[in-house]
Amino acid sequence: MVRIIVLGAAAAVLLPAGNAAAQSVAGGAPAQAQPAPQGQPLGGPVIPGVCLLSREAIFANAAVGKAASARLNELTQAAQREVDAQRTPLETETRALEGQPDNAQTRQRRDQLAQRWQTLRALAAHNSQEIEATRVKAMGRIAGEAQPLIAQVYGQKKCGLLLDRSTVLGGNFANDLTADTVKALDARIQAITFERERLPQQAAAPAAPRKP
Repeated sequence: MVRIIVLGAAAAVLLPAGNAAAQSVAGGAPAQAQPAPQGQPLGGPVIPGVCLLSREAIFANAAVGKAASARLNELTQAAQREVDAQRTPLETETRALEGQPDNAQTRQRRDQLAQRWQTLRALAAHNSQEIEATRVKAMGRIAGEAQPLIAQVYGQKKCGLLLDRSTVLGGNFANDLTADTVKALDARIQAITFERERLPQQAAAPAAPRKP
């Protein structure tokens, strides 16, 4: 899940540049569409009717998945900028209050500032939820496009059982349907268009009053 985080009153609002969910609509690191890695020398005979599939690899390697991931990254960066625009003046005010005398006026300003930081944290969390909802909806659309193609390849390979490739520890991966499904999906669709999902905004809880 993409997270837009406020670390504290004087800290930055961060979205890690390498966040996998921002890079891949599948919400994970890009998976390879090829069969088992070379580090698994188990091999063995092909088991008729038993086939494998990696949905994560389909999302990561198909053209529509890559395009959706790029679009999701754009929306994530825009959501981050919304938070950053409010963070900068708050950081400036926080630094200005450092070293100020501890009197009633300063405490009131600090309480007000704490409330604004809390509101910003709520905005960051809300933006993260909207981006995650966007990712889930985009992934669902791609899954809907891929499902009939999976069924088609499944029939062509005369499969009688389909297993998630990520749960298989080793063996003969000749009946891996992933690469053929990616090829069929690329022929069917190259991209989808979508905007950021909008969720109801919940009011932030008031900050606890500072003790005198």
